[in-house]
Amino acid sequence: MFYHRLGFIKYTVILLILLVLATFSIRNILFTGSVLEPSSLPESSIIDMHVHIAGLGYGGSGCFVADEMKNSYKFDYYLKAFGVTREEMKAEGDQVVIERVAQTLAKSEHVNGAIILAMDGVIDDNGELDKSTTQVYIPNDYVAEKTALYPSLYFGASINPYRRDALERLEKVKRQGAKLIKWIPNIQHIDPADKTLIPFYEKMKALELPLLSHTGQERSFHSAIDEYGDPERLALPLSIGVTVIAGHIATTGESDNQSNYQRILAMFDKYPTLYADISSLTQVNKLGYFNQALQEPRLKGRLIYGSDYPLVNMILVSPYYFPTNLTLKQMSDLSSVDNPWDRDVSLKQALGLPADVFAKSAMLLNIK
Repeated sequence: MFYHRLGFIKYTVILLILLVLATFSIRNILFTGSVLEPSSLPESSIIDMHVHIAGLGYGGSGCFVADEMKNSYKFDYYLKAFGVTREEMKAEGDQVVIERVAQTLAKSEHVNGAIILAMDGVIDDNGELDKSTTQVYIPNDYVAEKTALYPSLYFGASINPYRRDALERLEKVKRQGAKLIKWIPNIQHIDPADKTLIPFYEKMKALELPLLSHTGQERSFHSAIDEYGDPERLALPLSIGVTVIAGHIATTGESDNQSNYQRILAMFDKYPTLYADISSLTQVNKLGYFNQALQEPRLKGRLIYGSDYPLVNMILVSPYYFPTNLTLKQMSDLSSVDNPWDRDVSLKQALGLPADVFAKSAMLLNIK
């Protein structure tokens, strides 16, 4: 019996060795190296224009999240990526999240600033906030006040255009220093193609406020109207001349039996004020899209650096997800980078992200 067991262990070890050797052989066959030739980082500032925060209403922030999200184990992992706990938020207020973001950013060697995104909610027929259907709410005033405390943080506003005072709110956030307007139409119940929004778009253009809008499916929340994530619905603001930044390049889902990614690619030649951020493209659920985007001629000069922080500080993103583009040493070295922003920038640089993409946020948002 003992010798049989030794024999089983011996053959198991041999099988594992053969499996490892086969894996390395396949990897060597498929290995292509970086997508584009890696280049030096720009001398100008690198601004992360896609950074989220979290809030539970502590410290009078006015933030809230729906019970489905608040009671989910996923929310604790989300907070952990910021380096905070619910207990710390309760004791110190929601502002501790922004404080940790600022502290982490201050330690970055590569990233000089970040746009902190507010998030408006669903609006009812009276033009008021509908808390019963809003899944996450982070008020503009809160984000404007807290980002003003840190020179490296910038205010990204969010206004649901169905608010009865939406135009006045646009003027207010502009005075507060907002760099853009952020939407997730799928969860805010905003139809970007609704012609009643034309005055809102005209005001945005007059105030020179870009629109950063999520495009594609939305799966981070418990419910979403995904038809509002169809990138072609952004044709209306684009036709008016609004600068539109398509979040994630519509790399999830389909509309009218066509990939949302393919739908948006067809729009770049037609609309000169259309851009796209690369946030989330190195996540494990988006594998392949980063490589495609870097090689897509229609995206040349239109890509903007964003991280989707704090998701880059979670298991969703790892250099080890790119074994055909990076050497084992590169994957190991990149994984050992402690600062999440430096790790993100270094990974994308190693994969071949051009310097102009890193520099585009500062230029487009007029940040020195």
